[in-house]
Amino acid sequence: MALRHYTLDFKLSAPADCTSTVHGLQSIFQEQEMTETVHDTEGHGHLATFVGKKGRFVVLRVHTHGLVTVDLQCYEGDDSAQVDNLLNALETKLENLLRGIITRVKRLPAISRGASVDRYWPTADGRLVEYDIDHVLYDKDSAYQNIKILHSQQFGNMLVLNGDVNMADSDLAYTQAIMGGGRESYEGKEVLILGGGDGGILAETVKLKPKMITMLEIDEAVIDGCRQHMRKTCGDILDSLTGDCYQVLVEDCVPVLKKYVAEGRTFDYVINDLTAVPISTLPEEDSTWEFLRLILDLSIKVLRPSGKYFTQGNCANLTEALNLYEEQLQKLSCPVDFSKEVVCVPSYMELWVFYSVWKK
Repeated sequence: MALRHYTLDFKLSAPADCTSTVHGLQSIFQEQEMTETVHDTEGHGHLATFVGKKGRFVVLRVHTHGLVTVDLQCYEGDDSAQVDNLLNALETKLENLLRGIITRVKRLPAISRGASVDRYWPTADGRLVEYDIDHVLYDKDSAYQNIKILHSQQFGNMLVLNGDVNMADSDLAYTQAIMGGGRESYEGKEVLILGGGDGGILAETVKLKPKMITMLEIDEAVIDGCRQHMRKTCGDILDSLTGDCYQVLVEDCVPVLKKYVAEGRTFDYVINDLTAVPISTLPEEDSTWEFLRLILDLSIKVLRPSGKYFTQGNCANLTEALNLYEEQLQKLSCPVDFSKEVVCVPSYMELWVFYSVWKK
């Protein structure tokens, strides 16, 4: 059974009087037949917990620096009207007790903890977003990652890899941006897609009448899940891994790229949909940066002189990480120029940066 967690905060212009504030709230807790326990805060205000019927649990803190917080936890099956009445009573009483020093009152919707369907996923810049997810369509651990496909009432079916939202039915803007924003002619061209297991880039590129598309996706479980549950994104393109103008190879792209370099094989467009730019250069990110640099270098080597390399960057707020990536572009085996575009990707709930790279 899930737990609902409510928060009520009072930001004050001056410290609250602990004694009068706590005394003023006691009647409300007594009416709710809640048992109080006062905890020693070693001079840092007042801290009390209250336990009541049906497992309701309240934490009341009167902080010394001008903040009063109320945290209420209850089980999902608890009467929501009764819980709202308790919160309303506490909010009204505190507004009367703290009148004259209140600068802000904030009451947040309940956070659901431990529910069967996880609705909370972080943005790239570390903000917590709550999605309107109502059920899980696909959940599988492959040899490479955890793959989830979830249904959102607003965004449709969503592909989530290792906890990162990758693609939703609503996200055609992502696919268009990573293909050059509609400014490129793919007719009669040879295209290499790295990753892209959701099939969105492949499906949109096929519509533009290319000569041949080669797609390299390492994780067949992603293809299988998206074939079943992301058909608004991929259509029927993943029903067969080969077509008149495309082939999908379930392989690690690195050895294939190295083979293409050795053979002298080249492409008009290389679209890298493997991974976002790492957000730091901490030790745990080193392997990702090395991988990214390797892919960049190999991709430029298989790019024709007039060709272009497209890739995602990361959240527009992560300017330091994006600057680090742009520094890598100046260290490739041949000189390149680049441009970037900032696009709103609906299910990401943040602006996202995309890069176009070409040889000088």
